[in-house]
Amino acid sequence: MTDIDDARRLAPKIFRFADIDEFRSAIRGLDHDFTPLVRAIATEQIILQLPGCDVNITRAFPRVVDAQLVADCTAVGFAMDDLDVPIRFNGAQRERAAIVIGSSGAAYSTIEEAQRQIASIIFRPEVKDRGWPETSFNFKIFEISPPALQWLRKVVREVMAAASEPIDPDEVPLKAAAMKESLLGAVDAAFANIVPARWTLRPNDERQFKLFQDIRALLSEDLGQPIYSEEIARKVGLSVRTMHDVVRRYRGMSLHRYLRLRRLWLVRQRLLTGADSVKAVALAFGFWHLSDFSRSYRDQFGETPSQTLERGRRR
Repeated sequence: MTDIDDARRLAPKIFRFADIDEFRSAIRGLDHDFTPLVRAIATEQIILQLPGCDVNITRAFPRVVDAQLVADCTAVGFAMDDLDVPIRFNGAQRERAAIVIGSSGAAYSTIEEAQRQIASIIFRPEVKDRGWPETSFNFKIFEISPPALQWLRKVVREVMAAASEPIDPDEVPLKAAAMKESLLGAVDAAFANIVPARWTLRPNDERQFKLFQDIRALLSEDLGQPIYSEEIARKVGLSVRTMHDVVRRYRGMSLHRYLRLRRLWLVRQRLLTGADSVKAVALAFGFWHLSDFSRSYRDQFGETPSQTLERGRRR
């Protein structure tokens, strides 16, 4: 490695994606799954790696996300913009200054209906001694004062800007440690300015979140088979109406609309691998009415299933 390379070791790495599956494979620190809500994406991810700390700024796209944090780390997330379209987090949607936190193994579900800029800071090992809110099964969300959120955003932007400048190799370790300490201090300040808010009770309820996760697991068992609401509701111990209400709360759409969208995207992924035939893939994911399937597919992706398959074979 040259002196120039050493001097730039802290420089953030910028990744741009127009392919959904390439973006999916680039996610770090999370067991991550999502269903896009748009035909095509143009997204960007900026990653700064510090000792014991990764800072990520992602220009996301409309999507449904399910994710689980890997072991021995703590993640903090917040929006870097102030759009009027809030993110639905663990079933709750509010236009408020908010911060989320999760530790080893914690999971979350979001619906992002518009392109947003989202920051996440992942600390390794897990942060246990700074008085931050504790989490277990699911990420927790907290409303904080707007000045505290603005300060947190400011620190992240300043750290990214400073890391982009050439740095003397001898100064890299000290500067990196100082940057991490500034980030820790900004997160300390954010959690010191939590605003009591009743709307956070539902998304922070572990029982409600686990209920949704149980439903999601049952729905994911075999997406090629018919889904019977009564059977799923019976397995999780709910009425059919309550189960549908839970799905709508966490997915922002009806159970059957979400499953159809999910299956269409799974078909697309399979076709892009150069599968044997459109018919075989469609049937594998429960689409038996092929003309209806083709019409829905074309409406969703702007091309026919055969065109996707041909593109996959060329790749």
